[in-house]
Amino acid sequence: MSKRIVALLMLVVLVAGFLVGALWRDYHCFLSMPIQGVEERVLFDVPRGTSLRTLARRLHEQGLIARPTYFIALAYLQGDQGRLKAGEYALTRDMTPPRVLELITSGRVVEYSLTLVEGWTFRQALAALDGHEVFAGGSRLSDLSDAEIMARLGRPDAHPEGLFFPDTYRFPRRTGALDILKRSLTRMDRILAEEWEKRAPNLPISTPYEALILASIIEKETAIADERPRISGVFTRRLQRGMRLQTDPTVIYGLGERYDGNIRRADLREATPYNTYVINGLPPTPIALVGREAIRAALNPEDGDELYFVSKGDGSHQFSRTLEEHNQAVRRYILNRND
Repeated sequence: MSKRIVALLMLVVLVAGFLVGALWRDYHCFLSMPIQGVEERVLFDVPRGTSLRTLARRLHEQGLIARPTYFIALAYLQGDQGRLKAGEYALTRDMTPPRVLELITSGRVVEYSLTLVEGWTFRQALAALDGHEVFAGGSRLSDLSDAEIMARLGRPDAHPEGLFFPDTYRFPRRTGALDILKRSLTRMDRILAEEWEKRAPNLPISTPYEALILASIIEKETAIADERPRISGVFTRRLQRGMRLQTDPTVIYGLGERYDGNIRRADLREATPYNTYVINGLPPTPIALVGREAIRAALNPEDGDELYFVSKGDGSHQFSRTLEEHNQAVRRYILNRND
């Protein structure tokens, strides 16, 4: 081999080594450089079935990474090329490409939250779902009938009121509104069964559903935790003695959209299935979403001899044993307040 050829080969090797070294340095510079074009935080969506090549191209097109081929090489070198997980991810400006890849392969997607509030009606819960940023713009649950919704949830013959557990639910963007309702429904089933097993003896209710109805009335009567067992005791004794419950929240529920903030004497005489001034026993369904504490109170009423209570106007109640005491409390807290 001539000296010229040997020199040429050595030059080629040197150039190649220089290029490889430069490429390697450029690659490591890429790995340590934070993503571009992000002020604080940007949401990046990875659709189901996205390939590594497509992901790298989209990151580049959105100005987040400068070298899509380097990103692909990084994934292959780490063995992550087949571990991409679909979802919505929050990318921050301090993230380097390895951290972006680690996030997208981890499945730590952005989670949203929705709170279903104790005491809400089913229709109020639907309005909250329809108004949430994840579900807004899609099909509205409130446009469906109660029967249609319950059929889609696998409970075609059930009345929806009270069957959904109020709580804060966290979920990724691709969750459907019906999925939240199904989680809430399943959770209520479990909690109601747990509390039913721990119920007091000799209650005037015979099924978990009746307990749920009573709990919903307690839920609407007071937001004070300490009062719930005491109010439950009043209702329990009235049921045991065959007295009507005579509770305003059921009247209001029976009025529906006709309720304008005031209960009139005619409303108390109107024969609706929910008017407990007219009907005996419990109304046919719950009247609101019910928390665990209200369920527990319904199933474990406080002992005593009180048969009446009236609102003091500050959220608390005055309890009475006799009708005479109750009438005095009404005059003190209701009639005098309205003078």
